[in-house]
Amino acid sequence: MSYANDMTMTTVSRTDAGLASQLRVSVMRLRRRLVAERDPGNDLSIGQMAVLGALHAKGELTVGELAAHERVQPPSMTRTVGCLVDGGYVERRPSDADRRQVIVAITDKGRGTVKADRARRDEWLAQQLAGLTAAERAVLREAAPILEKISSS
Repeated sequence: MSYANDMTMTTVSRTDAGLASQLRVSVMRLRRRLVAERDPGNDLSIGQMAVLGALHAKGELTVGELAAHERVQPPSMTRTVGCLVDGGYVERRPSDADRRQVIVAITDKGRGTVKADRARRDEWLAQQLAGLTAAERAVLREAAPILEKISSS
């Protein structure tokens, strides 16, 4: 490899590393701010809200599927689901296909909690977006699917 190619690769690596660092810091700050903007009547943890969000988006899931989706161990998910059942946010039932599996479904109370929490956060974020230029919002529209791709990998 020539010196010029070596320099180009080093520059790209530094640029990508710098971008990674900047994105990490910005995304974490945004996440913390969005967590702070939760619906004040919502006492559920972020993990519990993530489970409700998954059920709201995907429909009924097994405890194992929820654990895989949230990248936690099944015993942890069983505890989380138990708390959500106790609060009336979800309900459990045996699977029709395999009685050993437990199906988890969101209740009306769970759906209402997800909708209220998302509405509050979306309202805050929409206010922040309104303060940006049209060009800045256009960049974010293009970046959103890319960030989703990264977060889903």
